[in-house]
Amino acid sequence: MASIVASLVPSFTLTTSFLASSSSSSHLFLKTLTLRSSSSSLRLSFAALPLRNLMARASLGLTNPADTETPKIAFAAKEVDVAEWKGDLLAVGVTENDVARGNDSRFENPVLNALDSKLGGLLAEASSEEDFTGKNGQSTVLRIAAGLGSKRVALVGLGKSASTAAAFKGFGEAVAAAAKSAQATHVAVALASSQGHSPESKLNTASAIACGTVLGTFEDNRYKSESKKPTPMLRSVDIIGLGKGAEEASKIASTYSDVFTAKILDAEQCKELKMGSYLGVAAASSNPPHFIHLCYKPPSGPVNVKLALVGKGLTFDSGGYNIKTGPGCLIELMKFDMGGSAAVFGAAKALGQIKPLGVEVHFIVAACENMISGTGMRPGDIVTASNGKTIEVNNTDAEGRLTLADALVYACNQGVEKIVDLATLTGACIVALGPSIAGVFTPSDDLAKEIFDASEVSGEKLWRMPLEESYWESMKSGVADMVNTGGRQGGAITAALFLKQFVDEKVQWMHIDLAGPVWNDKQRSATGFGVATLVEWVLRNAS
Repeated sequence: MASIVASLVPSFTLTTSFLASSSSSSHLFLKTLTLRSSSSSLRLSFAALPLRNLMARASLGLTNPADTETPKIAFAAKEVDVAEWKGDLLAVGVTENDVARGNDSRFENPVLNALDSKLGGLLAEASSEEDFTGKNGQSTVLRIAAGLGSKRVALVGLGKSASTAAAFKGFGEAVAAAAKSAQATHVAVALASSQGHSPESKLNTASAIACGTVLGTFEDNRYKSESKKPTPMLRSVDIIGLGKGAEEASKIASTYSDVFTAKILDAEQCKELKMGSYLGVAAASSNPPHFIHLCYKPPSGPVNVKLALVGKGLTFDSGGYNIKTGPGCLIELMKFDMGGSAAVFGAAKALGQIKPLGVEVHFIVAACENMISGTGMRPGDIVTASNGKTIEVNNTDAEGRLTLADALVYACNQGVEKIVDLATLTGACIVALGPSIAGVFTPSDDLAKEIFDASEVSGEKLWRMPLEESYWESMKSGVADMVNTGGRQGGAITAALFLKQFVDEKVQWMHIDLAGPVWNDKQRSATGFGVATLVEWVLRNAS
């Protein structure tokens, strides 16, 4: 558990930049993974590839990204008096109950009362003037002339209560925003009420705050022509009052080659494996497909369980001949159609740092882009997946499931016991669950419990959806084994039922449709959704 803080901080940084950096060419998908990692050994795993063959052939006129500095934040857990802490900004998470006052108008909460006493009542006065009540999303920042070691104090509202990882993750994001506004480099975070937390819950809370802070610092400026005036970047965060174990956040393993092997299959190798479903999607692009298989094996000891993480890797989805058109089609955002694979690779990086024992993990991505040309797949074409099942393609814009079909068959052939696939698969799931919640589909109650227990720690929101077998009737074809898409009703369910056709019945399988939470529309950036839950799940399966 303690290692999660150490692992997720860099993995989230990788994942968000990895998602945002993908463009319409598959070489950027791979090039980002190769060059943006902080580990030279991970780079070497991919340096053996023929890089000239990976360079895009459809990049004329495209802008290359500028080099940017990825924030490197040092986290430390401390048990100190918040009023004595010295630094740029002290951020205190406050619930609505914490701001209650007695008859003397003083805070009843001991932490807030101590800070207010040091400031001669200024904190209470300012919170009253700004009507700060601790509601979720509220914040107030005071510039301190004297009285505290901190130059500024921020009160950040947590709502009626704060008990979930999602709430503390949001607190971390608010802290990052306040630090950016104040140009603070050295920050401390504390909760006005941290009593009653068990040692494990304290660690989970610290982990969620750390993850949220890292996510909140991300800003993609690589393609902006005007260079901004350099501003101080957040460098260190002290987490006060939540134990002393989270110093592990600064202890990052520097090598991965002892636990990872990489295999990249080109189009010819995929043909040998009869991956007609995957290759049909890639057929129109001048950028060749690359089927990526990373394998993690523990540095020592036996392997007790074998897992697979499969990510949808559409580096750009035009819709094919069923081209995306009209308002709301989101074609301009289709670089995020590899969000599932980005989560898978983010988890791989984190697990390479943690090096859990007793578990073997296969990370599988069928990477390509869905374009239009004379060689492109047409509506009405029939393709054959690598398990021999035939598919009538009645909609070329339902392409992700075609790539995942062969990826799932390949994963089952690795002898794994459990598979989780992640995909920005359907707009129907966004309609059903909105932009913040991912849909979960699985026939296995045991696997569902494992993933939902992991998500309770990660703070990522999931909702289990039904696998209604009667809906499969709409997916039957008159000329093939199945069509690749049914009607509009229950679109996320029929998509999951399609994927189920390519999973061995002996394998526990889950499909996560993260089309909604993969992207933050307000911030116009990727979220890194899925990494934290995947890492926690793998660790719970490790010995």
